[in-house]
Amino acid sequence: MGHSTFLIQSGGFNVLTDPHFSERASPFSFAGPLRVVPPAVALDDLPDIHAVVISHNHYDHLDEQTVRQLVARQPDHPPRFFVPLKLGEWFRDLGVESVVELDWWQSAGLGNLKIHAVPVRHWSARGLFDRNTSLWAGWVLDFPRQRIVHVGDSGYSADFPAIAERFPGIDLALIPVGAYDPRWFMKDAHMDPDEAVQVFKDLKATRAIGMHWGTFILTDEEMTAPPERLRAAMRREELPLDSFVVFQHGETQPLSEKKQDDAR
Repeated sequence: MGHSTFLIQSGGFNVLTDPHFSERASPFSFAGPLRVVPPAVALDDLPDIHAVVISHNHYDHLDEQTVRQLVARQPDHPPRFFVPLKLGEWFRDLGVESVVELDWWQSAGLGNLKIHAVPVRHWSARGLFDRNTSLWAGWVLDFPRQRIVHVGDSGYSADFPAIAERFPGIDLALIPVGAYDPRWFMKDAHMDPDEAVQVFKDLKATRAIGMHWGTFILTDEEMTAPPERLRAAMRREELPLDSFVVFQHGETQPLSEKKQDDAR
């Protein structure tokens, strides 16, 4: 869909990640990062959404208008929001009761979809006085026959080998590749494409898609730089170029399912 928003359809479930369909990633309608590319699909054209995972509360990942619209379009069966620890209150203040808070390494279920919060290296804040008062997280989504990881926002850290150890057999990893310059300022919060390739290797994922680029201008690198650097890093590591790619906005690709006897 753009930035860190994906629609994942598997096992009869429709899951959105970090949904953002507004014009700005900002608390203001008149200022802040403006969307360069429109959402690939209008929010009203989405199918019914069963679950939404939110990585943290920064404005480019948690958009109030989008949350309100997702709930309003399904009044009798709203999506269930899975959020990091201490972020549930923000949703309940909006009147959204279908919310599940998870600490790192905690899990919850929605039918036979299992959702696990995992540690990543980032921070949280929506104002001047709430820094790190709520947690941030990546997500492991265990569909009946697929395991998908959404890294959220993260600098590089030793968390990724630990995730792979607890959750082997990752079919697809959604890994940020943008908003990384200047490095002296962004390194602790955002990985660059070279580090993203290392995360791909750490997670031992079969495939990966690069995200967090090409939608909002947040940092100093050129908009076209992340995919170019990603391809260069994959070549240096002698990895198949088609195993870690970036999507054009609106692109859709199928992901092979495990055989029934290999499924979780």
